Amino acid sequence: MGSDSEAEKAQKEKKNVVSLAPIARPLAGKKLSKKTFKLIRRASEHKCLRRGVKEVVKSIRRGNKGLCIIAGNISPIDVITHVPILCEEAEIPYIYVHSKEDLATAGATKRPTCCVLVMTKPTKGELGQEEQEKLISDYKQVVSDVTDLTSTLV
Repeated sequence: MGSDSEAEKAQKEKKNVVSLAPIARPLAGKKLSKKTFKLIRRASEHKCLRRGVKEVVKSIRRGNKGLCIIAGNISPIDVITHVPILCEEAEIPYIYVHSKEDLATAGATKRPTCCVLVMTKPTKGELGQEEQEKLISDYKQVVSDVTDLTSTLV
């Protein structure tokens, strides 16, 4: 029985790799994905998260700073091709993750999400000092990992 589930896992993973968009670079590995999803969960709890292409683009154009996380298995890819360009123009770091379903789960939504923008400050209200420090430390850790990954690709 154990071998059947391993075979199914391998087949599912192969399918996920096949469904990735060719522009999904830099792509987060398992460890970085885990850290990123943890950051998204924390940001979602504190209302420091923008979900979906429209909201993310609007936030970037308004000058909000943060970390943009984009799903790599979006079809059609035209939906998100402009987001990395906007991020580069606004000097916002971005990273691709494997699946939009995982991105939605981390962001506490039921519908699959193409991209999210993690900010360090909520748009309304204030965070407590301790929560703010935890969010910022997680944010800085993930951003440094993302910049390290992008610098090795160039």
